[in-house]
Amino acid sequence: MPFSAFGVITDAARTDAAFAAGVDYVEPTIVDNVIVPDGDGWRLSDAYRGRRHPSFAVLVPGSVPLIGIESRLDEARRYFDAVFPLLGEVAEPGAKVVFGSGRSRTAPDGLAHEAALEQLADVVRAARDAAAAADLRVMLEPLNTGETNLINSIGEASEFLDAFEIANVPVVADLYHIVLEQEPLDSIIRHAAKIGHAHIADSGRRYLGTGDWPWREFLATLQRAGYDGSVSLECNWGADFETEVRASVDLLRAA
Repeated sequence: MPFSAFGVITDAARTDAAFAAGVDYVEPTIVDNVIVPDGDGWRLSDAYRGRRHPSFAVLVPGSVPLIGIESRLDEARRYFDAVFPLLGEVAEPGAKVVFGSGRSRTAPDGLAHEAALEQLADVVRAARDAAAAADLRVMLEPLNTGETNLINSIGEASEFLDAFEIANVPVVADLYHIVLEQEPLDSIIRHAAKIGHAHIADSGRRYLGTGDWPWREFLATLQRAGYDGSVSLECNWGADFETEVRASVDLLRAA
């Protein structure tokens, strides 16, 4: 079962080089890239006008906390209501929006874990609904414990969505976080119905072929789970971005 497309997460400055390297799409980062501060609000970067994208990453800046001792839901809603319509102007219909944003969704000291999860559930619902109004789809990304203290694995994400009865929010399978959290790849199989997007990298989040992470096994497991959607490279690129992306894409297509 082939994947639908291979892409790369990057910014406006590298978009043309990414397509020259052979990707099928670019997954732009939202914060300080597609969406930029404008006084007390937000605006669409001029660099993105005229081209539409099928997915986006890094939804919320760390300066917009979503979890707090007191609920931050009103602030979250204001942000989502401002940003999603702007994204809709440069998104393909039904485009994916990856909700990682570890700093913004980290629970502060003193807030009970269950209360933090309840707040996060409200925020995820708000993001989902605001996205849907702009014909976009929010995807919840588990992040490693170095980035957030809430939702650190595919298993936790799936259990969280079920426990709070949050429908229509798929989960992102990201090899980087899977490896750091030592989550078995079989978790993808166990929660196959929830997987809606995938991110991939090699050791240390470098480009494919430079390390020993199980990226081929990761792809094979996604296929076993019945996932045939898009897979985005999310790497710390070196000096020769285009060459590194091309090498990664060649390996993906060969695999």
